Amino acid sequence: MAKVKVHVFLKPGVLDVQGKAVEGALQGLGWAGVSNARVGKLIEFDLDGAEDPAAEAKKMCETLLANTVIESYRIEVD
Repeated sequence: MAKVKVHVFLKPGVLDVQGKAVEGALQGLGWAGVSNARVGKLIEFDLDGAEDPAAEAKKMCETLLANTVIESYRIEVD
């Protein structure tokens, strides 16, 4: 059984509204040095029965987990 982690994040140049909100909130709370905050998502799951878990996870990302028009992803398999 493989442990899979998929990190999904907006591509550079795509406005990250959540990231801007987090950045503003942190600055408002006194962390003036915070800049360029980006918010992404982490999807973790166990994958059983796959010969190549990374390839299967890539198919999942291309099909459902990431909007590849505006998002990139990184896959980790343990």
